[in-house]
Amino acid sequence: MKTKPLTVLLALTFLFLFSGSVYGDDLQDGLDAYERKDYKEAFRLWKPLAEQGHADIQRRLGYMYETGQGLPQHYKEAVRLYRLSAEQGDASAQYNLGMMYLGGKGVPKHYVIAHMWFNLSTSNGYALGRTRRNMVEKKMTPEQIEKAQDMAINW
Repeated sequence: MKTKPLTVLLALTFLFLFSGSVYGDDLQDGLDAYERKDYKEAFRLWKPLAEQGHADIQRRLGYMYETGQGLPQHYKEAVRLYRLSAEQGDASAQYNLGMMYLGGKGVPKHYVIAHMWFNLSTSNGYALGRTRRNMVEKKMTPEQIEKAQDMAINW
């Protein structure tokens, strides 16, 4: 009876170590495929990682959907993936999501929400977010700017 918990612990440890290795391999193999413009292979390798919550991969797949790299262009799916990544604090995804709201791609055009995402991306170190935030402010009322700032603070 005493060996049973030890066996379970060793099995779980092995599975954890093995799955971490595969996770890393799929990530790198996907990066390699993407670099050689084999977008279908990159997508195949990255899709499970995105489903597991990998923020960087969610952002990358969002970009592939936005631009139609290796799969049909699909703005709503790009927005969904950007949002998953952005909600985990990925500054580039936050910026990309702001761009989707700014341009009305896959979502209704909304300057307040775009400003909020640009502001969050800036706060997380993405310098281009500041430029876009300042640009969109020129199209907003002072009340809208205040609302966007409040939304970012409360995020």
